[in-house]
Amino acid sequence: MTDTAAAPAQAAGKIVDINRIMKLLPHRYPFLLIDKLVNVTGEEGGTAIKNVTINEPFFQGHFPGRPVMPGVLLVEAMAQAAGAIVLTSRDDDAGKLVFFMSIDKCRFRKPVGPGDQVHFHVKLLQKRPPVWKYWAEAHVDGKKVAEAEIGAMLMDERGA
Repeated sequence: MTDTAAAPAQAAGKIVDINRIMKLLPHRYPFLLIDKLVNVTGEEGGTAIKNVTINEPFFQGHFPGRPVMPGVLLVEAMAQAAGAIVLTSRDDDAGKLVFFMSIDKCRFRKPVGPGDQVHFHVKLLQKRPPVWKYWAEAHVDGKKVAEAEIGAMLMDERGA
């Protein structure tokens, strides 16, 4: 994605609030890592927003005196954003879950800390149902802090 992907999320597209995200994803506190989806353009992509606060449970130990959001949680938030976008765009998948399947080309650029608002820009790379691949970038204040290629698989809730 180019730096234009870091543009404000007020561009045209669907907005998905936390109540709808909680209907789409099985994750709950403290593991639900996205607060809102904006600029969703079907399964093609969109932006998830995470408001990072000092109250996050991981800051107690990562790291005392220098709180940093763990990189693995940035990647998980990217995967949650991609999964929510897949499910938001589909009407025929009641009882389906999206499972994180792969991560490639992951890079961390800058630390994320309390008070940051992270924008996870995800863009569809490839689709071969039941598998979707997205390119995801995390931005804080318009600067890239992480990036990765995320693979996800749509499965029946019962595991079939």
